Amino acid sequence: MACVPTRSLPANGGDGLYSYTRNSTFQAKWGVEAAKALIKESIAEKLDTKRFVSPLAASTTFCIADLGCSVGPNTFIAVQNIIESLEVKFSSDGLSSETTEFQVFFNDFTSNDFNTLFKLIPCDRHYFVAGVPGGFHGRLFPKASIHIIHCSYALHWLTEVPKEVVDKDSPAWNKGRIDYAYGPPEVHEAYAAQFARDLERFLGAREQELMCGGLMALVVPCLLYGTTAQQCTLIAMGGVLGSCLIDMAIEGLLSENDVDSFNLPRYYASQQELEAVIKRNGSFSIERIELLDRPKINRGNITERLSMVTSYFRALLEGLIKEHFGAEIVDGLFDRFEKKIEESSMLSDPGYKSPGELFILLKRTVA
Repeated sequence: MACVPTRSLPANGGDGLYSYTRNSTFQAKWGVEAAKALIKESIAEKLDTKRFVSPLAASTTFCIADLGCSVGPNTFIAVQNIIESLEVKFSSDGLSSETTEFQVFFNDFTSNDFNTLFKLIPCDRHYFVAGVPGGFHGRLFPKASIHIIHCSYALHWLTEVPKEVVDKDSPAWNKGRIDYAYGPPEVHEAYAAQFARDLERFLGAREQELMCGGLMALVVPCLLYGTTAQQCTLIAMGGVLGSCLIDMAIEGLLSENDVDSFNLPRYYASQQELEAVIKRNGSFSIERIELLDRPKINRGNITERLSMVTSYFRALLEGLIKEHFGAEIVDGLFDRFEKKIEESSMLSDPGYKSPGELFILLKRTVA
């Protein structure tokens, strides 16, 4: 198999045991629901509704986009939070929400399971719906056509693995590993550079699409201050998955070259890295940036948490693994993964830290 960088793919569709639909409660509790109050405050304090909605207009269309929506249900929770916050804001500003129609765009990769997404759309919604297929690192909408953009748990996924990490002649060659945590500094630097390039592209596209004065709310998993990549639970678990692939290669179940050419296309940036790219873009003001409060984890029921973690990883990574190695290895790989996590101390050792969730509110500056 040719050594080409792994590209990002959508999470598992449908509503089966290993679907994202049934394995996204972490993101719901720690990101979408935790950000609800901040979304409400941000819209109340930072959105100038009279710039977009005239009290004399017979009707106004207010456009909202959720980028990287996947298949639900979290995207619907996030959108409902935004709609309810807007209705409160309109009322407090003396504007009638009855003359405003909300248009919501749900975006994800063209291969995302939009059929499942559309089946789960709430029947009692107060907004119109459209699906917008395509990667969000490029343009998706006409210029200055969107009022509010939301993106949660998506920006840490890269468009592709850095080419250097699968180049045998590069000092960043990541032989025998599938993530950047345990490699030489050059591997980490290559991942950081790829993340910066991708975020620059994302901001460049949104710069065109968001109306001046419009808001963009981001929930981005990040590496907490003082925590190394090896101490971050989700990154360390990626290392465990890599060790399972190596074991399978040693046993002759996989090609060593196939393992060496597979790396996870994800990067957990620091707050400083995120701020640097945003400021370099120059088209957005950072109105708010803070860590979300995460509920404390109950470390008592290890068996239940082990099953949840395994299903969570499978929901996110099964598509990547199938495309690179074939579907026949998936069950065996995740059986090994679950056993190795159980044998490790990752779910009980307080020395391992979960990534933080950074809430970032940006406003499109007036030209």
